[in-house]
Amino acid sequence: MMVHRRRFLQLATCIAAAPVLPCASYANDYPTRPVRILVGFAPGGAADVVARLIGHELSSRTGQHFVIENRQGAGTNIATEAVIHAAPDGYTLLLITGANANNATLYDNLNFNFIRDITPISMIDETPLVVAVNPSLPAATVSDFIAYAKANPGKISMGSGGNGSPIHMAEELFMMMTGTDIIHVPYRGEAPALTDLLGGRVQTVFGSIAATAGYVKSGKLRALAVTTSARSEVLPDIPTVAEFVPGYEASAWHGIGGPKKMPAEIVVKLNAEINAALSSAATRSSLANLGSRVVVGSPADFGNFITRETDKWAKVIKFAGIKAD
Repeated sequence: MMVHRRRFLQLATCIAAAPVLPCASYANDYPTRPVRILVGFAPGGAADVVARLIGHELSSRTGQHFVIENRQGAGTNIATEAVIHAAPDGYTLLLITGANANNATLYDNLNFNFIRDITPISMIDETPLVVAVNPSLPAATVSDFIAYAKANPGKISMGSGGNGSPIHMAEELFMMMTGTDIIHVPYRGEAPALTDLLGGRVQTVFGSIAATAGYVKSGKLRALAVTTSARSEVLPDIPTVAEFVPGYEASAWHGIGGPKKMPAEIVVKLNAEINAALSSAATRSSLANLGSRVVVGSPADFGNFITRETDKWAKVIKFAGIKAD
């Protein structure tokens, strides 16, 4: 019993100290074969690009292939459930996104509890959304937009990448915190929502910075604000929503996790390798090109972040009465 207790305390200390403490153990040989990273989105999107970037860096650092496997569908739940039910040996990992935090409340009958059934390993990045409006809308600032929306309740259309998507969540949080009544128009992805925004069929979209920055710089869309707590290096002259609505914050984000009961030494090693990759100038530059800010931290840091995000968006989802399609 004493040996088991010592072992538990040793592993707990390793996780708490990551990525500082190396915890030499059998994890020194990991990985000895290819590792799969499941992504709940189709190839080519931001999540897929981030997964492939990190997979490439991990392959280079460990000498083993980290293979990206796209299993889109059911709002990322197909990929998530496959990882949760995989062997907890470190050879099946999940690209975790904001959808995982949202789904805990969006779906009533999930076959898993994400916070309970996942092992957080490392956060990767966070990316702002852009409050983009069609130039025909008579609003040059967030304050103008709020005033116009309140003077015209139910007359402004707000597109999103789908019901319950991170874009939709950011928009609902904005309405909840400002008391505005804006019509939500869900699309099958961000691209068609932006197409209709450019055409004036909807008046605003809280779009990804990668998809909207070019239109903003060309003058085809007007950026009122970014949704993160700090301004974006890609659009440094654009204020944050929080400068007008104190406490507002929303972002797209990515991280890596695995099944519950993963060996603590492997969690620590993966965390250290990911953090080392994120500290390299090449990786930071690649993520900056996507408009992302690197986030380095421990498994515990990432676990706490997931819990906060799940609680935060649960309140928004319940307030707005959102249900998964």
